[in-house]
Amino acid sequence: MSLNIVTLVGRVGGDPDVKYFESGAVKCSLTLAVRKLSRNSDEPDWFNLELWGKPAETAANYVRKGSLIGVSGPLKFDHWQDRTTGANRMKPIIRVDRLELLGSRKDNEAGTDSGYGADEF
Repeated sequence: MSLNIVTLVGRVGGDPDVKYFESGAVKCSLTLAVRKLSRNSDEPDWFNLELWGKPAETAANYVRKGSLIGVSGPLKFDHWQDRTTGANRMKPIIRVDRLELLGSRKDNEAGTDSGYGADEF
């Protein structure tokens, strides 16, 4: 048996990048900042998210920079060759199957600060 599921809770690093395709498909790309369990570091870990279909539409309509969300889905790797150096490159991406909006409506309307103070979480 094998399992490839990542579950994260964090704050969105920027407004969603949404693309609509002629086929009717919708793709949304986001970055997510996740606080480390260790209190020794103020720097969050950053993750790239990719959403398709209904979760992408939900993110496009309700998620903004600083929104608190929960996501889960498989980890995949995008591979490409750098055009200038010819070097092989790779980027980990979480393909989100499930999106949970965790912040309040008031937070979303006020444009939540994406800083990571002690009062957040």
